[in-house]
Amino acid sequence: MSTPSDMYDEFSKTVISEEKISNDALLDILKDYAGTISVFDLMEVNSEMIEDSKYVQDSYKKKSHGVYAKYFLGRIKEIRDNKKHYTHMIDKEEFIDAVATLKSYEDANSMSHKTKFPLIYAIVSLYTTFILREPIHPVGTPFPGSLKVEIINGNYYCPVKDANIDSPNAVCKMCIAEQLDF
Repeated sequence: MSTPSDMYDEFSKTVISEEKISNDALLDILKDYAGTISVFDLMEVNSEMIEDSKYVQDSYKKKSHGVYAKYFLGRIKEIRDNKKHYTHMIDKEEFIDAVATLKSYEDANSMSHKTKFPLIYAIVSLYTTFILREPIHPVGTPFPGSLKVEIINGNYYCPVKDANIDSPNAVCKMCIAEQLDF
């Protein structure tokens, strides 16, 4: 019970089989899988993220890594410790599409990750999108060109969503942010 595929199978057996998907049912599963991630797993993923960004522009690399380490890796502890009760229901079709997107990512990258990155990626993406109802990249996440994720009048906007919507390695399809017009 520690791979994304195991988690997707559990979704199929439990939450997806229900007529309506509750946030609490999803959160319980996410918490179980987040509990399989150790501090050593987080350190390995952090090292992998640093290695993957070695060719990225230095000024952007420092800013973006700080955000990813804090919000991406730090969310695992937040998920494990979350004791809130959520009353809103999850749109079943959107959830099924999101899981399909994550499965596609896992299939395309299964050989390139030797860490628990795909599991963390899936847990955090689902938690942020369906439990918190926030964009996967938090407000302020920098992108090349001095662009960043913004919140305007209560709506989230991303400067790179449209450019990455069809990328097999991006979760832009499931993210609630809209394209930022600039």
